[in-house]
Amino acid sequence: MVKLILLRHGESAANFSNTYTGWSDVPLTARGVQQAQAAGAALAQAELQVMHVHTSLLQRAIMTAYLVQDALAANWLPITKSWRLNERHYGALRGINKDLTRELFGKAQVAAWRRSFTAKPPLLVQPTRSRRYRGYPASIVPRGESLADAVARLVPYWVDELAPRLLAGQDQLVVAHGSTLRALIKYLENISDAEIDHVEVANAQPIVYTLDDQLGISDKVVLPTK
Repeated sequence: MVKLILLRHGESAANFSNTYTGWSDVPLTARGVQQAQAAGAALAQAELQVMHVHTSLLQRAIMTAYLVQDALAANWLPITKSWRLNERHYGALRGINKDLTRELFGKAQVAAWRRSFTAKPPLLVQPTRSRRYRGYPASIVPRGESLADAVARLVPYWVDELAPRLLAGQDQLVVAHGSTLRALIKYLENISDAEIDHVEVANAQPIVYTLDDQLGISDKVVLPTK
């Protein structure tokens, strides 16, 4: 049996201010740092033998991954950072308070943008491309994404990076974001397009899957943190 651990980053400045973030780069709050440390402590107590860490190109996930490695006394672990693990891109909504969007567009429309599998947010006219993406084709930077789009870019990462290591018997830790982890959970658990609407991923709560030799799910637990 092999373990796949999924972890959403600790509370970010955007979580605290209740604003849409997506590919915008925001730091952890002091509480987010504490949450990441607590998640690392829970993983250490569970004595999981993580062999590789995967995270996005966004600092809230990267710093959470570093803090977890600190707690595991495993800073030596290899870490792979990929745009494919970035949060879902919220397009023209990014930086706007979520409550304000409900006032402007109505609760039903905002619920669809946030929770529907296929609905896209209002798109950017021109996507911004920071230095971190200059080594990639310009086409990877979206104007906005649905959860379906996030699944489409995440599944190749599962196939190319995660599944081979898991099949080799190496426990893997993925530190990412609410929507991309929902996308991966949907894929792993074969959750329907409608039912994924009800799946939530809390900040800094480790989700541990036990997988068989065909990467079928034998067990799933959420580790308690202090």
